[in-house]
Amino acid sequence: MLRNLLGYSIGFLVFVAGIPALMWLASGRPFPWAPGLPWQVIAIIFVIPGLALSVWSIVHMRKVGEGNPMDAYNHEIAPRTKHLMTDGPYGFSRNPMLLGVYLYDIGVLIWIQSWCAVLVFVAEVVLLTLQVRSEEKRLEADFGDEYRTYKANVRRYLNLW
Repeated sequence: MLRNLLGYSIGFLVFVAGIPALMWLASGRPFPWAPGLPWQVIAIIFVIPGLALSVWSIVHMRKVGEGNPMDAYNHEIAPRTKHLMTDGPYGFSRNPMLLGVYLYDIGVLIWIQSWCAVLVFVAEVVLLTLQVRSEEKRLEADFGDEYRTYKANVRRYLNLW
């Protein structure tokens, strides 16, 4: 239970609060600051579905996978999943939680409107892509052919066809 709470807390602090705060700091914008109304609406169109997708993915992982996502660069922060998930949000993305984070961050970028904040986002994408590749190796080791078949049929971030 404590390890689960630790994993979720770290995820919240890093992805929901930390990286957006770093984007804000990089932007040099005063706090609070808001763009005009059309930009606020566009930003929220990304933020809310992004958060919803991430939460749905976490809940699905907890119920179906019986574990947590927090496996940072081969360091287990919370109990790993016991079952490969190929349905729910994992039916259209191998990384729906991360896809949700990216949508959320794009909403933050639209709100902030700063090229310096975009650089923070690019760095995040690069680091998390390295993390995903590490996780994919672990998933292949844990689930073998079942994961390789899933990987061949579902794209890393979004299946559109």
